[in-house]
Amino acid sequence: MAVTLTDIQREIHRLSEELIQRQEPDGTWRFCFENGITLDACTIILLRTLNADQEELIRQLHDRILAAQEPEGCWRWYRDDGEGHLSATVEAYYALLFSGFSRPEDEALQRAKRYILERGGIGQAKSLLTKAILAATGQRAWPSSLSLIPIEILLLPESFPLNFYDFSGYSRVHLVPLLIMAERNFRARTARTPDLSELFISDRDPDEEGLLRSPESREALDQIQSALAHLVGTPRRIRQAAIHKAERYLLDRIENDGTLYTYASCTVLMVFALLALGYEAQHPVIQRAVEGLSNMKFTVDGSDLGESGYGYITIQNSPSTVWDTALISYALQEGGTVATHPAIRRSAAYLRDRQHHRAGDWQIHNPGVLPGGWGFSETNTFVPDVDDTTAALRALAALHTDDLATLDAWNRGLNWVWSMQNHDGGWPAFEKNTDKVMLTWLAIEGAKSAATDPSEADLTGRTLEYLGNFAKLGIRHDWVARGADWLLSQQQEDGSWYGRWGICYIYGTWAALTGLMAVGMPADHPAVIKGANWLGSIQNADGGWGESCRSDQARRYVPLRASTPSQTAWALDALIAVHDQPTPELERGAARLIELLHEEGWPASYPTGAGLPGYFYTHYHSYRYIWPLLALSHYVNKYGDGAP
Repeated sequence: MAVTLTDIQREIHRLSEELIQRQEPDGTWRFCFENGITLDACTIILLRTLNADQEELIRQLHDRILAAQEPEGCWRWYRDDGEGHLSATVEAYYALLFSGFSRPEDEALQRAKRYILERGGIGQAKSLLTKAILAATGQRAWPSSLSLIPIEILLLPESFPLNFYDFSGYSRVHLVPLLIMAERNFRARTARTPDLSELFISDRDPDEEGLLRSPESREALDQIQSALAHLVGTPRRIRQAAIHKAERYLLDRIENDGTLYTYASCTVLMVFALLALGYEAQHPVIQRAVEGLSNMKFTVDGSDLGESGYGYITIQNSPSTVWDTALISYALQEGGTVATHPAIRRSAAYLRDRQHHRAGDWQIHNPGVLPGGWGFSETNTFVPDVDDTTAALRALAALHTDDLATLDAWNRGLNWVWSMQNHDGGWPAFEKNTDKVMLTWLAIEGAKSAATDPSEADLTGRTLEYLGNFAKLGIRHDWVARGADWLLSQQQEDGSWYGRWGICYIYGTWAALTGLMAVGMPADHPAVIKGANWLGSIQNADGGWGESCRSDQARRYVPLRASTPSQTAWALDALIAVHDQPTPELERGAARLIELLHEEGWPASYPTGAGLPGYFYTHYHSYRYIWPLLALSHYVNKYGDGAP
């Protein structure tokens, strides 16, 4: 269809009105941060292992998992997830059986069992989380990839060339409980624990064995062992000291809601680790953790689900309240909602209250800097990240010039973002200069993506966009120019950029192009032209854009063969930033985006948030509002006088 400026303005008004109506009294917007069935399954397994009295929640999670089963008997992370996902299917099967609300003879479980056996059995599940849950509940041996990492690594001083704090923050909080359990060879079985032995054809993992034998993996382990030789004391005392430090590491990073780092995944592992250390199931720390985990549930209303049409309960890995609130407030303002509007004022007050004042692990590599960042979820008080911080600062931008409280928050936030720039010029997610490649050589599934927190094109592009459009800084400033130079060096041969936290090349290219243009890169720069041409080359016949989650595993663009609202909005927004006048591809993209907002097929709920390639993806329920509203608003703001 042909799109007119009136059509776009009408859609902006509709989206804005709907979002304003959905705002909570406390100034927030609360949308589901949906992460497949993995955390639902892990929660059931943990609650049953603890003999926790949570029958209603267990039944709700059971029903949600069961409803997500595919006809082939498997579970998938996303619609085009090949022939299904073995690790997710193992987790689902185990949780359904452990819940007590499904029986082995049920047709659904029989189909799942056949699927698992046809793919080599439970032993072939690759996910480290799957392996850990199975090992912790006595279903399999602890993986050698974990057992070979000495827990004494926690004792190495930060001054050592290789030490525990060289791992990324999000890998550390998962690794510590795993190391505790592996060291203790922990396994917890109850009278209700199912016996999965018939689903083990073999627990031999050729991939893991190959990694363990690789020269790179051996070198990484040898480096760790060499460093440990500098520790003073008997092996027994050193081991005891390491276990004590691991315990303190967990306890010191529990948030006020009882969760570890506000993540459900590592909270589950922490509870198992505390059991391994001798804590009773009724210990207050465990009880608070279970309560915090339970509070991460989200009730998804069936009316919001399009073709699936049923409501359900799911466990979020980390509720996205701060992220969603910041982005929606910013999007509304871009769409014409004035900063004095009550909805904007309420959200600004909420965001100011959520700015961090506590020191966190980020200070290890960035000492002497005052806290000033924002985290992802509202219970997060000491794990800020660059992306959430710039999102909050965008939302506060229009208020910081005439409100002293907001000005103070703005200055502290800007200073924190500036301080987080890596030595190479780019920006990381959580901690600066945690990019030692050797740690990615460890024979742990997912280590290549999770062990370090290097500069990323999407994070650097988004930071530059904030600095240029809102802090009014540009490539005339040396440190901004360094960021732009790093970003230019990361462009792929085809003109795209890889995005770490979204799917994937569309996301990275959007962030890179909008960032470069914001800091003053000319539109005729070869890299800008090449990036825009790449986006044009992958535009779907219907005018939209769509990319498969398989891109992050293939490390190349994989088309989805359908258009999604968020990816169409990202591509459209990038092209708007580059072109002075609307082009035919822009007009087709805007028209298709408006159509997508009124369609309820599977593309509307396809996950476009990335976590761990192959194993963790997110469907942000907010994204079908945020990014389309931003792209359409930018279209009107830039082309309003000359658009049709």
